[in-house]
This record gives sequence, C-alpha cells and structure tokens, in this order.
Amino acid sequence: MPRTLHLNAFLMGVGHHEAYALAQLSGILGVDLTGLPLDGPLPELPDSGTVQAHQSRYQLVTELARRERLTIRQLIGRLGGGRGHRVVADTPEQIADQIELWFTQGAADGFNIMPPHLPGGLADFVDHVVPVLRARGLFRSDYTGRTLREHYGLPRPVSAYAASTLVSA
Repeated sequence: MPRTLHLNAFLMGVGHHEAYALAQLSGILGVDLTGLPLDGPLPELPDSGTVQAHQSRYQLVTELARRERLTIRQLIGRLGGGRGHRVVADTPEQIADQIELWFTQGAADGFNIMPPHLPGGLADFVDHVVPVLRARGLFRSDYTGRTLREHYGLPRPVSAYAASTLVSA
C-alpha cells in the first residue's frame, strides 16, 4: 500500500484509540456518548445556541453528521486525524499544491501543521514539504530580525521591572 494511502487510512481509522476518540467527540458535543453503539446514529443533540463552548466546532460536527448520516464510528473516523480540521495526506508536491491554492486564493494567510505523530510527522513535513514550498517562493528561508517582534518591525516594550527600584529590607 502506498505510504499516502496507508497514512490516510491510519488517520481515518478508529482502531485502538476508540475510548479517547469517543471522549473527544463527547467533549465537542457536550453529550456523554459512552455506552452508545458506535455503529448507531448520534443521539438527539441540543440546539447549537444552547452550547456553552466551541459553538462553531459543534455546528460543523453536527451538520457533517446529519448531512452525511454518519454513525458515531464514522464521525469519529472523519474527525480522527485533524479533529474536524482539513486533513491532507498526499505526496509533498500535492500537499504543497493544496497550501499554495488556499494561500494564493486568499482562503488562508497561514497554516497550523498538525502532524499525526511527533516528532516524525513534523520532521516529514519540514524535510519534504517545506523545500517544495520554498522552491515556489511560498516559505521564507530567512527572517529580517532575530525575534518575531523585530521581524515585524515592532519596538521592544519597556520592561515594567527595569524601571523599578529595589527596596531593601
């Protein structure tokens, strides 16, 4: 099986992480799903307006489950690798294509990389995808400053502690 297909199958599978995945989904939905059949539908869920936290994530997940009539197991599989975020598992060139498309079309101005495992997944991205992005002029090699503040040309704030005087006991 090609590596990208194997990785994609791994990301979409539930496997031995069922209890953790079920707990994560329960947390997103604000409903304890423990004990419900994984191959059954989601139970009746509260309206998104009554959810106290992460309303956008709640709405995304519930709409996905309803629209595609997913079972709990299928929903866990769909959310598995990226916890509801877009998952791209392809060749370095195809991953770079997706990043380039989103960036050049104004759909994103930056990306959070969430490798499926650490440190190997991050190393794979840095070693294989970043060089493709650099060759396309989409990822810098050098920074203008030594710190993020310097890079953006922001002045260094005065320390609240530098001006204070020591009081002797």
